[in-house]
Amino acid sequence: MNLHDFDELEREAVYRVIAERRDMRHFLPDPVDPVVFKRLLAAAHQAPSVGLMQPWRFIRITDSRLRSALVSLVEEERIRTAGALVERGDEFMRLKVDGIQECGELLVAALGDQREQHIFGRRTLPEMDLASVACAIQNLWLAARAEGLGMGWVSLFDPVQLAQLLHMPAGSKPVAILCLGHVAAFYPAPMLKLAGWADERPLDELVFHNTWGGSET
Repeated sequence: MNLHDFDELEREAVYRVIAERRDMRHFLPDPVDPVVFKRLLAAAHQAPSVGLMQPWRFIRITDSRLRSALVSLVEEERIRTAGALVERGDEFMRLKVDGIQECGELLVAALGDQREQHIFGRRTLPEMDLASVACAIQNLWLAARAEGLGMGWVSLFDPVQLAQLLHMPAGSKPVAILCLGHVAAFYPAPMLKLAGWADERPLDELVFHNTWGGSET
């Protein structure tokens, strides 16, 4: 018996929210309850971070002109990405890659400035600050799903242009545009799988034993 585990229903809820989280692209324009939104940000802020540096910064976009500017940035990069994909470019252009115009709340998740002073856990792995921000985003994502809200992570943008648009200080860096809001329904499987773009790999292909590629003996 484990004295520290949650009861069965609580455990099932945790695993369910993980399994049913989706990268959403389709949203309803309904506003997000401010109390719920505050809870979601608090959940993000409880993420683990290397050396307790808490490198995440969240910029809430409430200006409609800024929202439109983000749409333009994403569209520019979408066209560039399609060109880079060559033979799959046309297929890519048919995908819906964001819900910036429709979502109830729009955030930009970023790395804070002056991160070079934090060396605890980063001396040989400086990218751990980015890993910490990813943990905060995941917390936000799972909490949103538990609240019945969808979230989509958009990475199709030029980080330099976005930083300039948001007047971010030197040393900081935007990591994600996060679309958050109500949805008509959650996808029954990852959207890219449903669209035929890619399929998930089974877990046993990604777990090794003792050495890279090593199998269980």
